[in-house]
Amino acid sequence: MHAEKKIPTKRTVLPKGLYGITSRDFGMTHVQSARVLLGGGAKLIQYREKKAGTGAMIEEAREIGLLCKAENAIFIVNDSVEVAMAVGADGVHVGHEDVPVKEARRSLPNKIIGASAASAEEAVRAERDGADYIGAAAIFHSLRSKPDARVIGLEELKRIRDSVKIPVYAIGGIRMEHLKTLKQYGIDGFTVISTILASEDPEAVAKEFINGWLRA
Repeated sequence: MHAEKKIPTKRTVLPKGLYGITSRDFGMTHVQSARVLLGGGAKLIQYREKKAGTGAMIEEAREIGLLCKAENAIFIVNDSVEVAMAVGADGVHVGHEDVPVKEARRSLPNKIIGASAASAEEAVRAERDGADYIGAAAIFHSLRSKPDARVIGLEELKRIRDSVKIPVYAIGGIRMEHLKTLKQYGIDGFTVISTILASEDPEAVAKEFINGWLRA
């Protein structure tokens, strides 16, 4: 039996450090949360909306895309290949219940494809299928963003990092004190949602995490 060939992809150099994800769960709209994340210095933004209709998502995504372009930041749409294509986003991120990586790659051959992974095996499969980066989750328990997410811990995160050649971003319950360990493991960046967006000064907290990553 022949080994399945890896789908070729045009590689893009992705920024290290804070991977900002928008949310309307903390008193802001997606556009407002994107604005504060960019203001804090994030150079990689994901628009994540699970409940709105396609038309509303396109409208929001288009506005966020313009903000990202003005700040020279990469703009990723979560889940929806259709929305990503409609607004000319830089790419799409797919999770376990979303469009398969292979299908997303066929639809967006020259765009960035990110994939969620909770194990080294899932990460290897995603890379083989054409993913440009891995969102490894959940590393720690998150009480506010995804309270029901399965925790994989640092040991599995290291297995994921050691199993693929593409960038790996750590997601779930990340705090400032974790940044040094993430860097030691060779992790390319991290996501922080509620700690930033639920704070009194989210832009300042985003800056703190970015500076903390640089110091780690």
